[in-house]
Amino acid sequence: MKKQIIFSALLLLLADISLQGQTIKEVFKPMGDSVNTYMSGRTTVAPISVDTVKISKRRLYIYFSQSLSDNPLRDNDVKAIYGIAKALMPERYARYSGNFRIYVANKRPLEDLADCYLSGKKNPKIHKEHGGTPITTDESAPYEVTKGLDGRNIALWQSHGYYYEQSLKRWEWQRARLFMTVEDLYTQSYVLPFLVPMLENAGAKVFLPRERDVNTNEVVVDNDSDNGYSEDDGDRTWTTPSAVGFANPKACYLEGENPFRMGTCREAHTVKGSRGRRSFAYWIPDIPEEGDYAVYVSYQTEPKSTEKAQYTVMYAGGTTLFSVNQRIGSGMWVYLGTFHFDKGRLADQGVMLSNEGKNGSEVVTADAVKFGGGMGNIARKPATVDENGNVRKIDYDVEPEISHYPRFTEGARYWLQWSGFDEDVYSPNMNQNDYTDDYQSRGIWVNALNNGSVNNPKGEEPKQAKKIPIDLSLAFHSDAGTTLTDSIVGTLAIYTRVSNGKVKYPDGFDRGTARDYCDIVQTQIVNDIKAQFEPEWNRRGLWDRLYAESRCPEVPAMLLELLSHENFADMRYGMDPSFRFTVSRAIYKGMLKYLSYRYGTDYVVAPLPVKSFSAKLEGDTCVFLSWNAVDDTLEPTAKAEKYIVYKRVDNGGFDNGRIVEGPGTEDRIVPGHIFSYKVEALNAGGKSFPSEIMSVGVPYGRVRGTVLIINGFDRVSAPASFASPDSTRAGFDFLTDTGVPYIRNINMIGEQHEYRRNIPWMDDDAPGFGASYGDLETKVIAGNTFDFTKIHGAAFMKKGYAFCSSSRDAVTEGKVAMGIYRTVDIIFGKQVTTQIGRDGSNPLRYTVFPLDFQKNITDYCNAGGNLLLSGSNIGTDIWDQDFQFTIDSTRIADYINPSKTFAENVLHWKWMTNHASRGGVVKSEQTPVGMEGEYHFNTEFNSKIYSAESPDGIIPIGNRTYTIFRYKENDISAGVAYDGMDYRAVSLGFPIEALMTQTEINSLIGKVCDFFSREKE
Repeated sequence: MKKQIIFSALLLLLADISLQGQTIKEVFKPMGDSVNTYMSGRTTVAPISVDTVKISKRRLYIYFSQSLSDNPLRDNDVKAIYGIAKALMPERYARYSGNFRIYVANKRPLEDLADCYLSGKKNPKIHKEHGGTPITTDESAPYEVTKGLDGRNIALWQSHGYYYEQSLKRWEWQRARLFMTVEDLYTQSYVLPFLVPMLENAGAKVFLPRERDVNTNEVVVDNDSDNGYSEDDGDRTWTTPSAVGFANPKACYLEGENPFRMGTCREAHTVKGSRGRRSFAYWIPDIPEEGDYAVYVSYQTEPKSTEKAQYTVMYAGGTTLFSVNQRIGSGMWVYLGTFHFDKGRLADQGVMLSNEGKNGSEVVTADAVKFGGGMGNIARKPATVDENGNVRKIDYDVEPEISHYPRFTEGARYWLQWSGFDEDVYSPNMNQNDYTDDYQSRGIWVNALNNGSVNNPKGEEPKQAKKIPIDLSLAFHSDAGTTLTDSIVGTLAIYTRVSNGKVKYPDGFDRGTARDYCDIVQTQIVNDIKAQFEPEWNRRGLWDRLYAESRCPEVPAMLLELLSHENFADMRYGMDPSFRFTVSRAIYKGMLKYLSYRYGTDYVVAPLPVKSFSAKLEGDTCVFLSWNAVDDTLEPTAKAEKYIVYKRVDNGGFDNGRIVEGPGTEDRIVPGHIFSYKVEALNAGGKSFPSEIMSVGVPYGRVRGTVLIINGFDRVSAPASFASPDSTRAGFDFLTDTGVPYIRNINMIGEQHEYRRNIPWMDDDAPGFGASYGDLETKVIAGNTFDFTKIHGAAFMKKGYAFCSSSRDAVTEGKVAMGIYRTVDIIFGKQVTTQIGRDGSNPLRYTVFPLDFQKNITDYCNAGGNLLLSGSNIGTDIWDQDFQFTIDSTRIADYINPSKTFAENVLHWKWMTNHASRGGVVKSEQTPVGMEGEYHFNTEFNSKIYSAESPDGIIPIGNRTYTIFRYKENDISAGVAYDGMDYRAVSLGFPIEALMTQTEINSLIGKVCDFFSREKE
């Protein structure tokens, strides 16, 4: 036995001595090269090699470089690598070919790095469900999620934010202004409009360390101020407990000041159902402007706090009841939902809390309620920083400075202070460095939420414990880096297995599960992008690194670097809303699959939005709604099982919806009002994004007829982009087309002004190629709301016409017959043929006049109908192009030439120019048609309606065809009317819905109605 030990020790010594030189690496180089070849093509990581070998207890241990673990691995890869190692075992080590193990440089066995889920294996370590009552429950929702993310709590944040830089004595972005955005805002364009709603639609509760509401108005109603708070006492009276609460006595707050410790709260014991008279607290805000407002509540946890505090949100669409678990989430803003409110202080708008409970021994507490996102109110003082990075107070008096930016643009450090967290959460650097505070605070905040829950019942640091069992966290970033050619930088995922010497989370689960989580999400992202957008999308590494946002959270954490915001090839995709939808859905699916695997539960992916939606009138009081489900080619479980139909009356908000079993239903309407509808597909995994909105209306009294309004404007896209053939210039081209946001744009900072590729980065204030202005970075910019049929319909009702509406697809599929309507109005908005990403990578989208739709229009006109159509690119899309894509002989023959014939022979005009007006003013032309007036349409970015910055000039063709409007600044023909004996048609080179006021819309459509109804000569 003693000889065996000496022999093993001698071999180990010799191996270690060999490591001093190149002998081992040279001997094992063929093995490393072969493994590198086997793994090549999956990721962009450093070459794989053998770093070292060791011999212990007659077993050989081969240690590969870190780059091997930076690759995604499956069970079959582990077997293949062991096979390569065995086959290429150096002759001098041949005796170990059946007795060796492979490790990577971070000391993990190779087999531990293979993702079990993606390898198709059953989970050997199912995590225990944490259970418990959710922090909020929408009791008015007509559905229940059972196989989605129900019961899951997810902490999520979007990269950096606007912050105060002490050394420069200014507020600034943490990254440079490039390609019309900045990372601090860019990642929000995924997180807020897409990823968060997807997770919530699947049943998750999502927590963010930055403000989620982009509404810059904010109203806080609190019991400590006379601004809309009131109470009604029942059998149990409201009293003031000893616990501190929220108060808002200051216009801005300095470091260390916590508004959640500046006031009081109120409490009342519960009554059980109808056994006693309930007490109520009311928060009635004075809403400064009609719109959508996030609603947050706050409360304090008492020893006998209820798990089901009954809050009712009263808004312009009705009421929604929430149960709130007041045993968790104490002393912070707790999000309920976003609701539409009318302007003013109205008795039926606000929040109501009752003391109803399951028995009479619990307590409800009432503190503040917040409506809207608001502007930043955390003030910072300038300071200087010495050569060692220490902050020194300046030697003159200064006033603390707020950012003057919307709160949603600011970093996490400031929101966390406004949301009641202590300094040890939001400022781990003791207010000496806001930059590092911002990203370091996020992981600490996750732990503050998680502490005291079943996931970490003994959590002591930070001091606050919100007792919310967080399931996972995600830090969503975009990375730096450029390529000399237009190739993709791609997607990187980062996790941390060992944190402060610990390899397990507080609940005892191995931190290695974070690798599985990252692998599943990254794989889903890359696969979905390749399938739907860019087959050459690059998968970067799967890194185990000590980044704060992956290291600090005591739950499975991922730091995602989706793409490079510095690289033009990446951003040609990244600025497109449909790309952002696909990426966000991939992240949601990855989270769902990981958590289902972790907890051993079945999952179903929520459906895609429905299409071909129409709302047809059946008499004066009935509307028939119809739509089609959409199959997800990337996910077989995402099948619609039922549907939720939501209704809005006039200018109110949508109601809570009702369940419909099949793809159609009826509803009753009342004359004199506009009824609007949207539909969401539903299954056990959750609900889809909403459909476009269809509206109907019947006027009071005599009805002159029914108009069909067709929405042909379904485009969402990035601005036009180009890359010069000589590769010297590239970028986004505002002059040609500024793009169309989905609903709204919250990441646009300004127009790109540096297009020269050879201009290098020198400073974030002089970033070189891609540099952009910053004049838009505090603005929320309106996009395609898919809600324009109501605007047009209101004008027709004003003239005594009923109206109904349909998507273009419902017409081309034969579900809606244009011919039964005497007048048809087609909305084209900013529809134009669009190329996403590089030329040829994707099918062209958003054509104005698809050939099948041309046939529908032609047949309708030949049957004697009256046609109104309007849009910015109705001619440009046929004669010219806004996006850089190849036009070959096939496209000319199959689309362009037939479309020109259609425009000239059916619509009776041809295109003259785009960008026909900058001022957005049209004046009427004296013609037999009889149009009158001057109209103003929007050409600038604003929060109300999209900008029609490039309207078309079109000129009449043939007899009985007239220019009816001209652009005031240059007399270019802006609109054409055909007054034929067979049919009448009005075509406008600007969008009607973009007119400045509803009064102008009513007037213009009214004039068109007069023309259509006039007796033919």
